[in-house]
Amino acid sequence: MPTIRRLPEALVNRIAAGEVVERPSAALKELVENAVDAGATRIAVHLIDGGLTRIEVTDDGCGMDPAAMELALERHATSKLPDDLIGEAQAIERVATLGFRGEALPSIGSVSRFALESRPHGSEQGWRRVVDHGTLVEEGPAALPPGTRARIEQVFAKVPARRKFLRTPRSEYGACLDVIRRLAMARPDIGFTLDHGERRVFALQPGEELPDRVAQIVAPELKDNAVLLDMQRDTMTLTGIAGLPTYNRGVADHQYLFVNGRPVKDRLLVGAVRGAYSDMLARDRHAVLALFLDLPSEDVDVNVHPAKTEVRFRDAQAVRGFIVSGLRQALSTGDRRSAQGPDRTAMKRWQQEPVREEPSPALRSIFEGRGWSKPGTGVREPSHEWHSHEGEVIASPQGRAVEAEDIAADAKQHFPLGVARGQVANTYIVAEAADGLVLVDQHAAHERLVLERLKAAGAGEAVSRSQALLMPEVVELDEPSCDRLESAAEKLDAMGLSIERFGPGAMLVRSLPHALAGSNPGKLLQDIADDLAKHGDALWLEEKLDLVLGTMACHGSVRAGRTLRVDEMNALLREMERTPRSGQCNHGRPTWVKLSMEDVEKLFGRH
Repeated sequence: MPTIRRLPEALVNRIAAGEVVERPSAALKELVENAVDAGATRIAVHLIDGGLTRIEVTDDGCGMDPAAMELALERHATSKLPDDLIGEAQAIERVATLGFRGEALPSIGSVSRFALESRPHGSEQGWRRVVDHGTLVEEGPAALPPGTRARIEQVFAKVPARRKFLRTPRSEYGACLDVIRRLAMARPDIGFTLDHGERRVFALQPGEELPDRVAQIVAPELKDNAVLLDMQRDTMTLTGIAGLPTYNRGVADHQYLFVNGRPVKDRLLVGAVRGAYSDMLARDRHAVLALFLDLPSEDVDVNVHPAKTEVRFRDAQAVRGFIVSGLRQALSTGDRRSAQGPDRTAMKRWQQEPVREEPSPALRSIFEGRGWSKPGTGVREPSHEWHSHEGEVIASPQGRAVEAEDIAADAKQHFPLGVARGQVANTYIVAEAADGLVLVDQHAAHERLVLERLKAAGAGEAVSRSQALLMPEVVELDEPSCDRLESAAEKLDAMGLSIERFGPGAMLVRSLPHALAGSNPGKLLQDIADDLAKHGDALWLEEKLDLVLGTMACHGSVRAGRTLRVDEMNALLREMERTPRSGQCNHGRPTWVKLSMEDVEKLFGRH
């Protein structure tokens, strides 16, 4: 019988370090989180070779005395659990700090040469302890200002099996930079500086406003191409900044998500963001945003993984619904803008009005014969009767110039998208606003208007209406996939897909959404099961149905190359001013751009 023995403490720490300190950026994250928890107002980070050679973090926090430093380097010793609940099972549920497990510092010390120096406020001198791969090699007084300085060198030098899996200095630096960006974004009240070698990467001052801090870290233009969020539902609050759909990226690495101030990479939150932007972005484009979700600590479990980047919610569906509705509400009030740099003063005049139930008379010729306009009596006309101001139209091979001599003098002042002056290539509407020229892609703009009208008319419900199969079909899948599908059966049924369990490894499909009646049930269920495994929700089916609506809207919109009358052009502009999400088409491209009058004057040397 083999003998069971206790592992040596140094080996235990080294094994645990494999989860906590998988690469330099993970060690950096733990040190900066400790500085934040210590009440620091300024944190300085210095990297050499992307953290492979050295990581140094200096803060002006509360500091530690020698006894506390000795305990801090022992496993599962922490100062961050509530004093009245030490020893109680519910202590972790009330944790309000970033760290709490007491594993980081001993794990770092077991796989590197780790020097820890600290001086409490009010103390005459500091103290220094140096641990080399689990062994204390130096201890004594140290000269430093109040606060703490931690230095990591020779990462995995004595663990060659781990060292060879580290990436290049450039890759490791990229991971470290991402860590600092996320933590700096979460705490705009703290000043952060980052140096890489001899180069100062950034210096963020304490006390900044959240939008300013996020824009500095992500991109300066984000602030002018985003909407702010500040919403509350029951005990949950959602704040942050969300980029317009037209301001997007090809990868999802500019989505910063936080739960109770903690940076996380949670598939539920990622799925909620994707769902909120589903009918405003192409499938291969991703939103740019920073979202901060706050909820009671007992409603979220942060003790899922030693790295603390994963969380679990007590009511996951409520959280997802709150984020989706919050994002959509914010975008519906601000996304009439385009990400092509419109003048912000003009945007202040946009009226937040609901979508009208019926097109204006001038637009009836565009919608005519489609059968998608919901009958109603709530028709509101533009404040000026554009069809009464139509002037002479002069055609040319390059475009159409329009004279509208009777247009009211204050019309350009009243409307953000201005007054239509003509068409270029029978594709782009040229409008004159009080402060510049506006170019509108007539097909992209009308495509968005048609989609919003389809939704208002209930076309979404028609697309997802259930169509029963003549013979229910059995689809064989692996058991975990069947479990995921069974748990989502109620939601899928609301979208027209009726399924039920048919043994351990099979699902019975009784009906399909009307718009997907010709789909292969087996392929459909497999794709949905994969989506559930990746995002925790059936986003794929929602996107598929949105795609059907988008296709209908695209084919039902005015085409590029169609000649529009002046009253039709002006009515299209007025409809855009009233319609949510009119700043981008269904694929996330801008529907209009603006050239300020100052820029026009510069072209001719007048400014």
